Amino acid sequence: MSERSRTDELRSARLLLGPDAASSAASSAQGGELLRSRAVRAAVRSRPLPPAPVRFLQRVQRKRGRLDYERAVVDPLDAARRAVLGAAAQAPPRFLIRVDEFPHYLAWDDPTRYGTERYRRFHALMAGAGVPYLIAVLPRVSHDALNPEESRWRALSDDERALLAELPADRVAFGLHGLDHRTRFASPRRHSELCGLDRAATEALLDQGFAELAPLGIAPEVFVAPYNRFDAAQYDILARRFAVVTGGPESVGLLGFQRTPVWRGEAVYLPSYHPLYGHAREVLPAAQRLIERRAGLWAPIVLHWGWEADEDWQALERLLETIAPYAADWEDFLAAVRASGAGGACEES
Repeated sequence: MSERSRTDELRSARLLLGPDAASSAASSAQGGELLRSRAVRAAVRSRPLPPAPVRFLQRVQRKRGRLDYERAVVDPLDAARRAVLGAAAQAPPRFLIRVDEFPHYLAWDDPTRYGTERYRRFHALMAGAGVPYLIAVLPRVSHDALNPEESRWRALSDDERALLAELPADRVAFGLHGLDHRTRFASPRRHSELCGLDRAATEALLDQGFAELAPLGIAPEVFVAPYNRFDAAQYDILARRFAVVTGGPESVGLLGFQRTPVWRGEAVYLPSYHPLYGHAREVLPAAQRLIERRAGLWAPIVLHWGWEADEDWQALERLLETIAPYAADWEDFLAAVRASGAGGACEES
């Protein structure tokens, strides 16, 4: 096993087991002891990037329900926690809610449906329910973002800037959502703002995004790729700049199906999968099962406020009633990421 893989696994084990592991008899001799549990080793194994045929098969399996979040992620992570923590492993889920995106990528093209006032309604529901979340922020708004031949964009408007300034008071964290959400490819199966960019172009895009958000006091520690797509070769570039790199169903074709959250290199990789990635009406039953299961996991939920607006918020309101007591503050998660990453690899005992 490489040093990087071992470090990733130790950090992932710390993140999975949390502070309770520090007082557990199984972890009394430093991090190396954690990986002596077969269940923990299996749960946090550092998985290399699968070859293209395997990634294709994983995409097919995911779509057919044969590779799903609850069996492929929750079951092994829950087993690992129980193996080390015993009865203390039983705890409520910690839902990490990510919302895509503000401004909406259609804010210029259809401001009545996807403009600032509609987002204010969404945020009022979230804040009213006491649910913290992370919003993926666009530094620019494109015209016709799904058309790679178009190039027009605008800066954030005064009302968009004003609203962003208000959000932290309601425990809203920020993620960088690329630069302008414009796809470089016309095919819906390849929509991406990042794929195909070389290292210099990728770094320039990130630099520009940070520079345009800096005057707003926004310095994101989380990256949310538009369309959930970036090249595997870009991961290390992102990991050097962000504490957390997120993904989604589309990421499987590029990075393979990975457990979540898990350390990969210098960042935590946090993909979200169906049924926690979707419309609120789809997320609700899965969230209820996790609450009943009491596996104590960080569980990433991804919502699209535009989808909920199109459905008149009703399903969202039902979801918020259920998950509000279990919604985690992103600052708490980032603190757990920092704690789990502190010190690098531990000595074998």
